[in-house]
Amino acid sequence: MLKVPHFDVPSSNRRNARRMRRQMTDTELRFWNAVRAHRLDGLGFRRQLPIAGYIADFACPALRLVVEIDGAGHTEDRMIRKDAERDRRLRELDWSVLRLSNEDVERRLDEVCTHILRIAAGRRNTSLHDTPPSVTS
Repeated sequence: MLKVPHFDVPSSNRRNARRMRRQMTDTELRFWNAVRAHRLDGLGFRRQLPIAGYIADFACPALRLVVEIDGAGHTEDRMIRKDAERDRRLRELDWSVLRLSNEDVERRLDEVCTHILRIAAGRRNTSLHDTPPSVTS
């Protein structure tokens, strides 16, 4: 069994993550309902999880897999640069980041879930005997 990493999170990030959980977008809620409906059974996804100073939309700590659901604002140059920096930082900490558009989730949710299961299987196979390091934010 994979060990879930421990996260030291500042209280301000924890409060912000709680607020974001209560204010999920319709698309994030649709994805979360698919996760909870066991389409991604057994992966242990968490929503709005603080990691390394960021708050991931969805994350599977045991597999170090982040799923980001991006709206139209993420196509602007400033956001593209911010997302690239965030993804780089998370990859340095051995997290895989999967970015999905709102349209992907809205129109192809079953395919999205199948794709995530494939990625998770690959991460699980390469991480079976590894213990992920603790991450601080």
